[in-house]
Amino acid sequence: MSRRAVNFGLGPGAEPDWSLPTLLYRLVVNAAGLFLASVLVPGIEIHDWQSLLAGSALFAIVNALLRPLAYFAFFCLIVATLGLFALVVNAAMLGATAWAAVRLGLNFSVDGFWSAVLGGMVISAVSMLAMVIAQPRRRAP
Repeated sequence: MSRRAVNFGLGPGAEPDWSLPTLLYRLVVNAAGLFLASVLVPGIEIHDWQSLLAGSALFAIVNALLRPLAYFAFFCLIVATLGLFALVVNAAMLGATAWAAVRLGLNFSVDGFWSAVLGGMVISAVSMLAMVIAQPRRRAP
């Protein structure tokens, strides 16, 4: 029996998978990352599951729309700092999500830059772990 893997579109020449199961998987991964960040990082607060779910969807939208623009705008700085400035970009995406969530009346807040940086690191770690789990196993020749 074959195992179907989620295609994140990260491989060479790979197209992103916009199917419903993949989008739901990403939403669950974002929700898990945000929940874990709210538990581990002081300054990140999500008060109810509705705010967690809506915040996860909002985080996905912010990442889809703003993150590529931020990476393009700060590409030279990211390269010059050997990728460390990507942490600042991730923190900005989490901060933008919290800003939009407050405007929408969600119980989702991020207090300060360092909370956003640490929260972004937790969310990135959860996402990387999920990508490793979702990758198909390669057979030896």
